[in-house]
Amino acid sequence: MPKRKLEATDLFKLHSITNPVIAPNGKEAVFIRTEMNEKDNKYYAYLHHVNLETELVTQWTYSKDRISSPQWSADGKHVAFLSNRDEENQIYVLPTSGGEAKKLTNVEKGITSFIWSPCGKKVWFDASLKEGKSWTDKVEKDEKKLPEAYVVEKMKYHADGAGLLPKDTYKQIGWIDISSEEITQFTKGNFHHSLQAISHDGEKLVIGVNRDENQDFSFHQPMILVDVETKKEKVIIDEDGYFGGATFSKDDQYIAFGGMPRTFQNATHAEVYVYEVSTGFTQVLTEGIDAPVGDYSGGDVQQGASAPDVVWTKGNHLYFQLSSMGDVRLYFASLEGELFPATPDNEHVYGYDIDESGTFALATISNAIFPGELFKLNLATGERIALTHFNDVLLEEVELVEPTAIVYKGAEDWDVHGWLMKPAGFEEGKKYPLIVEVHGGPHTMYANTFFHELQLLAAKGYGVLYVNPRGSHSYSQQFVDAVRGDYGGGDYEDIMAGLDYALAENEWIDQDRLGVTGGSYGGFMTNWIVGHTNRFKAAVTQRSISNWISFYGVSDIGYYFTPWQIGADMTDINKLWDASPLKYASNVETPLLILHSENDYRCPIEQGQQLYITLKAMGKETSFVRFPQSDHNLSRVGLPNLRQTRLEQITGWFEKYI
Repeated sequence: MPKRKLEATDLFKLHSITNPVIAPNGKEAVFIRTEMNEKDNKYYAYLHHVNLETELVTQWTYSKDRISSPQWSADGKHVAFLSNRDEENQIYVLPTSGGEAKKLTNVEKGITSFIWSPCGKKVWFDASLKEGKSWTDKVEKDEKKLPEAYVVEKMKYHADGAGLLPKDTYKQIGWIDISSEEITQFTKGNFHHSLQAISHDGEKLVIGVNRDENQDFSFHQPMILVDVETKKEKVIIDEDGYFGGATFSKDDQYIAFGGMPRTFQNATHAEVYVYEVSTGFTQVLTEGIDAPVGDYSGGDVQQGASAPDVVWTKGNHLYFQLSSMGDVRLYFASLEGELFPATPDNEHVYGYDIDESGTFALATISNAIFPGELFKLNLATGERIALTHFNDVLLEEVELVEPTAIVYKGAEDWDVHGWLMKPAGFEEGKKYPLIVEVHGGPHTMYANTFFHELQLLAAKGYGVLYVNPRGSHSYSQQFVDAVRGDYGGGDYEDIMAGLDYALAENEWIDQDRLGVTGGSYGGFMTNWIVGHTNRFKAAVTQRSISNWISFYGVSDIGYYFTPWQIGADMTDINKLWDASPLKYASNVETPLLILHSENDYRCPIEQGQQLYITLKAMGKETSFVRFPQSDHNLSRVGLPNLRQTRLEQITGWFEKYI
């Protein structure tokens, strides 16, 4: 029986399998399965259990909510997780012997993160707390309360996905006694604290806290080792940069963590660091690898996927993710300097855990034609067993297109990596239109992972070209840094060279039916492209940047991201304007659809408005679609019905003009 073409509504049939966590006994594990519910227009996440000896998978929670961060107690008798059953994330504890999950916390602003105490009698957490208040204060909701003015005094006062940040409110660390449910506040002060790790003897914490007076231009959070009893502090690292994900070795002699200095601002490669507790000596385990530690892939299927920065084994070996040549692979490291990949290429390991002995891993893995499932990996032989099969039914129904990897010469004769997809149902001898997709960031990457939007375009009869131009991660430090100060330069040349390469090598592509689209930085580049070439018959720009001058002042990150990326601030208006696609609006002859979210604070909607009004006033072919109740992440985690509308708008525009 022939397979059908993929549809936009197939997002509702996809299951996102994430966050595997192995039990202390090494014989069982839990993970999360998330689905989009079309009727309720919501996402629901459920906790599942897997017996690693029998491979039996059992659903443990059924409540229609979203859960995250599952963790086993040290004795394996309980699993704790975060749930938004009552709007804000709270800690729930579920006995593994059976029974209902018990709500442990009732904190007004919700719990950010938590860690079990090794004794199993309390849980440490961090959560927002208003100055002078307690987590146990009763909060009465006043429906008749009048609106209040928000007085802005800082530059970091709003954030995408959060809106206006609460004033005089700071993230603090505390713990809750499981039996009495009494909460004790551990940290104080007008600074944000993050809980990182707890030693296995329960005597020490690793916390992050930035005590700089001026937080607006402070981009670091020192990691500190704190004695639980005396609260005596010892600095682990205090560099200008981003560090976190700390974890103690099994013997508490070392602390491993991930991080990056700001050598190349936000384009700097992340590394794995190991701190020796007794001596204070810190080594960078990955400095010999010219690729970033972590997962930098873009996608639109996985929900709430998070992976540990580093996992220790009892033998003081470490495992971590590395983004390399469009792959996200699991890597092994030893304190003696051994480094090698533990999983193969051409796939995306987007979640993992390692058993204490280092014998096997649990990993959630995807590739270009596989949405992702949970696997058990033998770390010595590489053999793997699929433990879940939630997406099998859909995969048996739909035709998917496996992309072909390409490498070509871009600007300055540098190698550029990408992929080309043929249309679904491809027939030799026929000509097909081609859509060029540009990713955001710019310091993210297209990867060997499942991307519903790309497969949908192929199902609609388009070839799809997606490449990693300079600025993309998973390549060298020089490559990822090369876009800064050169937006619309070498990056634009890399993308257009990829198009030229695809046309020269593939006679099936109709050069008179080309389209281009992208979001965020990809939206900037789409705007730039249509202002600098008329090769495309249609374009769709999403959550884009059109004007760096206004972006500087209106984006939640604009005042520092703009000088980092463009190399200028408001003292050099000419440089900002030269890099702004809006400057070249009069050149645009390509029909341009502008998609933007109403609540996008990262690339605020005025960026789309300016472009639309300017083009419209010039008599250009354009349309503007605004998405309510949506922020910068609409395409990934937005309201399900609006994600469907967005896909319909994109494919409808290309159908109309191509």
